Amino acid sequence: MKKISVHNEWDPLKRVILGTIDQARVPTIKDKSLHCINYPHHSHEVFLKMPSGYYPDYVFEETREDLEVLAEQLENFGIEVLRPQMIDTSEIEGNGHWSVDGYYTYCPRDTIVAIGDKVIASPMVLRHRQHEYKAYKNLIPSENWFEAPRPQLTDDMYDRTNLSNPTLMNDEPAFDAANILKCNDDLIFLISNTGNERGAEWLQQYLGDNYRVHIVKDVYLDMHIDTTFLPLREGLLLCNPERVNQDNMPPFFKNWDIVWSPDMIESQFMEDWCPSSKWIGMNILSISPEIVLVEEHQTPLMKELHKYGIESVPVRLRHSRTLGGGPHCITSDLLREIV
Repeated sequence: MKKISVHNEWDPLKRVILGTIDQARVPTIKDKSLHCINYPHHSHEVFLKMPSGYYPDYVFEETREDLEVLAEQLENFGIEVLRPQMIDTSEIEGNGHWSVDGYYTYCPRDTIVAIGDKVIASPMVLRHRQHEYKAYKNLIPSENWFEAPRPQLTDDMYDRTNLSNPTLMNDEPAFDAANILKCNDDLIFLISNTGNERGAEWLQQYLGDNYRVHIVKDVYLDMHIDTTFLPLREGLLLCNPERVNQDNMPPFFKNWDIVWSPDMIESQFMEDWCPSSKWIGMNILSISPEIVLVEEHQTPLMKELHKYGIESVPVRLRHSRTLGGGPHCITSDLLREIV
């Protein structure tokens, strides 16, 4: 059986899941969850006009090519690369309160997280992604796999009337796996539109006294944590200067050295297809404490990291903004260890 062991974001990477573009689509069933999570700043009228369905053919073709090259790059570092099982994203799933179609398996980081020897299928906040974990389950030994309780996600769980607060309510535990960063026995958990305080409390209860979950609030509301903070090695943190300052720096990171990211180099994207912000360029993947994968346009970031003894390997992801995933998002670590 394949070993599962992940304790932080920087130990040498040995095995990883790399996402796919297969069946990728923007959901066609435009419900309250999709509006509040992916389109919170749009009015209801504008939200209903947003494109949906499968991405254009050229996005599939070019992304499939980019992912195959990335798989080769990872394998050249001696990293075992696993790929998700294909799922039918057009299939309608529900729980009695709602019925929706699916999304994609491009960003496994959003859905599953390895902590120690456990892989947790997270209680996803978007209804359309509640069953995405099925694409990864067969890659994980059964004794290492745990599915968090599925939230009901009724309409009461979402509210976009005050966008200075998270649109995700706190009625039941819910979070995407990408709201979590691992720093050995300490886990950093972002409260945002994709993670609530009851989710952090559930995670702490499940993990027990061996871990401490640190809640981070009032830093970034929209989605995941890994375009705001990324630990590069013990005591060294990459930060987004548009969102983070000394006043809202999480107490856990107060004594860490900070690499303030330079501004991102803008890359192409389809602006109506729910793209991520330019800061997806900060979404880098550590191969080791000395080597990271960086989207190829982000040369100022590569130069800044070089000052700290970190080598950058450029990665071509032509549609990372359109699809909402850089090297960190589109992978999920299964084994990191020092040989």
